[in-house]
Amino acid sequence: MTPTEAASTAPPADATALAEAVRHGETSALALMQASIARAKSDPFGALRHIDEAMGLEAAEAFDKRLADKDQHALNAPFAGVPFLAKDLGNVARGLPAHAGAPALAARLPLPEADSLVFERFRHCGLLPFGVTTTPEFGLALTSEPPGGPIARNPWNPDYSPGGSSGGAASAVASGIVAIAHATDAAGSIRVPAACCGLVGLKPSRGLVPNAPDFDNHLMGVTGELVLARSVRDIRAALVAVSGHTQGPYGEVTLSGVPVKGMTIGLVDTAPAGLGDEEAEALRTLAPLLEAQGNTIIEIDVAALDRLAAEAAACDRACLSVSQAAWLDALHIPDEEVSPVIAAAAAEGRAMSAARFFANDTQMARIAHGCWRLFDGIDAIVMPMLAGGPPKIGAMPPDRTDLDAAWRQMAEIAPRAPLANVAGIPAISLPRGLSRAGLPLSVQLIGPIGADLLLLDIAQHIEAEAPWTYPAELATA
Repeated sequence: MTPTEAASTAPPADATALAEAVRHGETSALALMQASIARAKSDPFGALRHIDEAMGLEAAEAFDKRLADKDQHALNAPFAGVPFLAKDLGNVARGLPAHAGAPALAARLPLPEADSLVFERFRHCGLLPFGVTTTPEFGLALTSEPPGGPIARNPWNPDYSPGGSSGGAASAVASGIVAIAHATDAAGSIRVPAACCGLVGLKPSRGLVPNAPDFDNHLMGVTGELVLARSVRDIRAALVAVSGHTQGPYGEVTLSGVPVKGMTIGLVDTAPAGLGDEEAEALRTLAPLLEAQGNTIIEIDVAALDRLAAEAAACDRACLSVSQAAWLDALHIPDEEVSPVIAAAAAEGRAMSAARFFANDTQMARIAHGCWRLFDGIDAIVMPMLAGGPPKIGAMPPDRTDLDAAWRQMAEIAPRAPLANVAGIPAISLPRGLSRAGLPLSVQLIGPIGADLLLLDIAQHIEAEAPWTYPAELATA
């Protein structure tokens, strides 16, 4: 199927539409929650590792009562009464276990007693958490197959992965358990699952979405948190609802945008290790659509982009390895309690000197500066998200110890993905039709820091001109 051909049905309702239905009395928060819980219990794709039915039902009943009482906050909430899932990694929700897909953490960490700041804001905008999605162990893979399970599978074809590390979240949204779910991104972990499952995923600008008060997912600023969703408008609403006033460690990042006509947009239809024909065609067919909106498509210095991306991948690896060592050592977790690839990453982190890690931080600043220069005279860049479609189940075995091979494989799956993390720039993955194998194709847009709304504007025009759809057999939450 070509990138512009439709799938078999119109898309299921997005979170914005569900909230409107609740507000207008066409359904209730309780009915939505009951439906989500029923689908979660019968989930064949391993999307969830924990469900708290009582939590979900109690929250939904309480929200419906607020609506009946004409509570203005509830009435005006952008996601009024919509069921929501937390990722098993990143900022925490009270009462929901957060173990990063690691049995070693499950044995040591208590239930969170309070929401992180971003989950306070998720609840304030009407989202109702009731479960936790599957992630790979400590998030260190682009598939989601934690020790002891469940194995998250792709609803488009269960032989394939929904990606990682937000793979369970992507599987849950694509299969219809929920319309929107929490996700995090330290090396492509929002964008890769979005691309694998035909969803929309934005890695926000650095400093835009809070990590307060504990900053457990700070990772020297490489991590971005937000959601996976079915529509651009859901992503925009979530970003506006939770961003700003982050309470440290950065100053305020100002969201800015320009008219979506008359821009200069770079187009990159290659990848360092090769790009599939269908993935390249998905990018190229975007050019006339963007030009029809009055934009100018230009070639960019791909060699300079790839140098920055390669340097960013090395910096990202250093951050994640040192973080892995700190995590295991702080909780006195021996290597025997984690997978070999996790132990190898921790060993690499412990072996890194303070001087080398300090130099890594300086290099990250230089890469961020390099991206400022990359966007001098360019408003945005369109580039690949995946090089060749979703990885298969089992593609990233946890029993290996060759970290060079693991990172090389991640780069081959998702070329240049860590660049946005290290440089702090926004990056969004969008669906772009289906491959001949019936799997989602995707494209990625990146822009200068603070250009999140600009990317969302471009994405919304693409969505309007070439809507994405879902196969009939997927549920319609």
